[in-house]
Amino acid sequence: MGLSEEELLAAADELLAEAPQLPSPAERARLREAAGITQARLAAALKTTTQTIKNYENGRSEPRSPRLEAYQRILNGWAAKHPAHGTPQAAPATQPQARTAFTRPVAPAPRTDPVTSMPARATANTTEHPTEPGPERRHLAAPRLSTGGETREETGGKTAPAALDPRFPAGPLAVLDGDGTAYGIGGIVLDCPATTIVELVEWTLTRSGLGAAKLHRYGTDSDPLVVLTAAAAAKFGLPERLEDRRGLRLPQDHPVVAQVTKAKWQLTQRGFGPWPRIYRKAQGRDRQCVQLAILPWDALDSRSWPGVNEAEMHPADIARVLGVYAQRVITPRGSTAVSGLELMTALRPPTRPVRDEETGNWTRGHHAGSLGTVPLPPAPPEARPEHPVVVRTGWTGGFVNEEAYQWVRDIDLLTGEEAALPYAVGLDLNTAFLASTARLTVGLSEPDHFVRPRFYPKATGSWLVDLSHVELDPRLPSPFTPTGRRPTGPAWYQTHTVVYAQELGYDVDILEAYLRRETGAYLDPWHDRLKAAYAQTLADLGVTPDLTDEAFLAAMEVHKQVDPAMAAVLAAIKATVKGGIGKLFEGPQGAGYKDGEEWPAMKRPTWAPWIRNAIIAKTRVNMHRKLTSMAKFTGMYPLAVLSDCVVYPTASTNPLDFLPYTESGKPIPGAFRLGPTPGRAKLEGAQSMTWAVDLMEQGYNPARHIKGDGHDAVMDEGE
Repeated sequence: MGLSEEELLAAADELLAEAPQLPSPAERARLREAAGITQARLAAALKTTTQTIKNYENGRSEPRSPRLEAYQRILNGWAAKHPAHGTPQAAPATQPQARTAFTRPVAPAPRTDPVTSMPARATANTTEHPTEPGPERRHLAAPRLSTGGETREETGGKTAPAALDPRFPAGPLAVLDGDGTAYGIGGIVLDCPATTIVELVEWTLTRSGLGAAKLHRYGTDSDPLVVLTAAAAAKFGLPERLEDRRGLRLPQDHPVVAQVTKAKWQLTQRGFGPWPRIYRKAQGRDRQCVQLAILPWDALDSRSWPGVNEAEMHPADIARVLGVYAQRVITPRGSTAVSGLELMTALRPPTRPVRDEETGNWTRGHHAGSLGTVPLPPAPPEARPEHPVVVRTGWTGGFVNEEAYQWVRDIDLLTGEEAALPYAVGLDLNTAFLASTARLTVGLSEPDHFVRPRFYPKATGSWLVDLSHVELDPRLPSPFTPTGRRPTGPAWYQTHTVVYAQELGYDVDILEAYLRRETGAYLDPWHDRLKAAYAQTLADLGVTPDLTDEAFLAAMEVHKQVDPAMAAVLAAIKATVKGGIGKLFEGPQGAGYKDGEEWPAMKRPTWAPWIRNAIIAKTRVNMHRKLTSMAKFTGMYPLAVLSDCVVYPTASTNPLDFLPYTESGKPIPGAFRLGPTPGRAKLEGAQSMTWAVDLMEQGYNPARHIKGDGHDAVMDEGE
């Protein structure tokens, strides 16, 4: 029977008008899991509950309009990206673009990037192992992501990832699951046939293509990192948890350690713990070293890597987070604190090639501007009380106390007008410590002792001086002590603190000093790399320097929801800054330590407390300058101050209502200024004034808790 075109179109319209037909409940669950979306996130996008999503996926209930149409649209999008097993797909290009694997929220976000999809988690039944010696690589579809060193080709102005080093085609790292699937950066997936730790190490070095190029021409390439999931760890015979909770390492007689030793591989002094490094002596220029990270042993601290765990992320997502961090900062080599310290050395290698004029042979010589290969001794006032230089010399002359602010205004100095204001608002300075490392001159040689020297503002070191005569407004913290209390007599200070006393108009009479003749901006490349990483990651979250102050506040309010993976990278970058600086003054660990003994950390060339002192002193002085300017331009005085957070009594919770601006609408220089750049301010939180006063009366610091939800700025984010 023949039908006219009009009849066919009418039939088609009638069919389209019917209720949408959804995939089977099992297929709905498969598509969601393939996209890497949790039931909770899907529920939030559809404005329903997690239990309702569970009902959709087990067939107990079906969605109704208009949720039905929205659900079908999401499923159709996932189906296009993740067809069922056996469905034909276009063959990948010979030279695929680097791609990501994390799924952005389904709900609209401030970004305009297309929604990404994550691969379905591979199972033992679906993984195909290669028959040829080389690893099989499968490339997963997802949009580009800026990773540092970008070009702007064919991206409509958006940044695209830098190309991988041809020597390391698989990128810097992989996350290995129990079925042998190793998830790399940019959607790369490798098949790892290893069944033992020794086989894993050998596969990594010879067949995986993992690794990263050196960050400085005098440095060394980064060792490949393989992160083991719980299933992978169990497969290799590792226990679910470490029994040695103090030493955090396997015992020497554990079968895995014995296996490594028998194969003539070695472990570093850290042993086989959450971050074991397995190596052999280098062959020529080729290092033979593999870095492992054991996820079930808490290799990724939740404070530094929020949400980066197997319960919340697919291994491919974990690989994306760590991969972006590796490309923007450094391949992780331990905690973020360890990585921060390693980054200093990677960017300022201690040696360089030098030619022996007599023999003509090349050897290793000191690299100017670095800390060298031998730890520099601290001056006695710069050391810890248990340090050998203190114990052996019997030093009793006091110590430098350059620490971050923790100050609360005396409750008696709170005026009635301030107490009547409705709000206490906290401003946070973005990576305040990082901002202080820019163009920071620090000592790079042994200290020399001087008695009654003249003060030279450009000389870096530690000065014994009495600043108790300096009179300042009691409604502001003293810039000379971490507690904000006025000094009571002579004390040791870093150069920046003494310079600020002169800046305030006071004479300084130096009693003693320990100064270093060789100096340099040792941390400049460290600052530049971390600042760029911080800015790039914020930009991925929709926070860019070109935003107006109002738009900046709005973007910061939702930035963590834009992309949880990039929010985790941002947290790790901030933890790298604080942790790396803290490592410069790391103390002894272990119950068996005795004062006067050397400890491992102090044997590192990067054990440099005088550098940490300079950073913290500059940060505290910078904070005091801003506090003084705020008081000058607005008449406002803080309730409480931390190193990077200040709380003010206000009539509004919006910083735009109380920060100082010129008549033309520009921020007044010197005071707090909103923006994403390190050292600029953002809204940390707001509480009632009654809440703040109550904490002050109890002796607590409101700046530590202004964020709310049980957040403690010192415990959660401090050194």
